[in-house]
Amino acid sequence: MVVRKAFDAATLTRFRAMSADDALDLLSMVLKDDRMFVPVKDVQTRRWHVTTVRGEFEILTTGIQWYDTRAQRGGGGAIDLAMHILGLSFVDAVKHLIAKGGAHGAHRS
Repeated sequence: MVVRKAFDAATLTRFRAMSADDALDLLSMVLKDDRMFVPVKDVQTRRWHVTTVRGEFEILTTGIQWYDTRAQRGGGGAIDLAMHILGLSFVDAVKHLIAKGGAHGAHRS
């Protein structure tokens, strides 16, 4: 019988509620805010140029929501974003975020 350890509910909740901006800060090797971007639908939307081990992405963020303009795919929360831009499974995405210090909350300076 295989015994599986579940992730702490508070940790999963924190990752699901983490802003996409903070998640990108944890997940990217290079992160550049596109200051020329003018949002159309929501004034809080930002466009980021992101480099990860899997390549380059152009990501729009609004709160916890994100949208990859090139792949035309979006989602919400840090776990979903890690799965998308790093090509990880759910379990590996959570482990990666924990290892990056995301369980304690990300801080953008």
